[in-house]
Amino acid sequence: MSSELIATVFVAISLRSIVSMSSYSGFNKPPMFGDYEAQRHWQEVTFNLEVKLWYTNSTRNDLLYWGLDYPPLTAYHSYLLGHVAEKLNHSYVELYKSRGLESKEHKSYMRFTVLAADAFIFIPAILVLSIFMDRTFKKNLSQQMQLLFAIYPGQILIDNGHFQYNNISLGLASVAVAALLCDQNYFAAFTFTLALNYKQMELYHALPFFAYLLSTSLFEKRYIIRIKKSFYTLHPLKMWN
Repeated sequence: MSSELIATVFVAISLRSIVSMSSYSGFNKPPMFGDYEAQRHWQEVTFNLEVKLWYTNSTRNDLLYWGLDYPPLTAYHSYLLGHVAEKLNHSYVELYKSRGLESKEHKSYMRFTVLAADAFIFIPAILVLSIFMDRTFKKNLSQQMQLLFAIYPGQILIDNGHFQYNNISLGLASVAVAALLCDQNYFAAFTFTLALNYKQMELYHALPFFAYLLSTSLFEKRYIIRIKKSFYTLHPLKMWN
């Protein structure tokens, strides 16, 4: 790993850590307490309720109080984080009683989960993407692209400042783009499907992915050969003979 790449990763993690030390929208503002409480509440719901009840309004799951409205992969991610939270302190995900929890310890845990997603998913994904973009377009700009992607303020402020996990869906989408550049279309479709199943926000990127994958499927040589063979088989003279 080059010194420039190490420096980029260090800057990216440092900026995110600094932003994580700030306050957030909804702090100490009942009854909803902002997106911090939304993410915590989803962990509470998925940890305590059966899967079939996660998206269902009931006496145990009031959908008017931060009802789970993201795709299933987000729900399973919350389920995983809820289990870790329960190991640290059961009060973090105690059904009903944990609503409005804003302890310093839990805030640190939530901030760490976002940083972990950055470190293990988003940052590696954008580094890989920038490398393959550079190889494909031969502009020798991988270092600049890596730094630009790594310090993009919109993603940092929303995820690390506002308790979101866009880094996971964006990381998966970045891997999908890198796979397209390598002509690994099946893997690209798989990873983009994961991204779409994590956040519906990826619907914004769905149309170009669909158009590209459809075009490659229709115009690859082997499919053209199959089409020609089909026409030859169904040709009237061939059928008559």
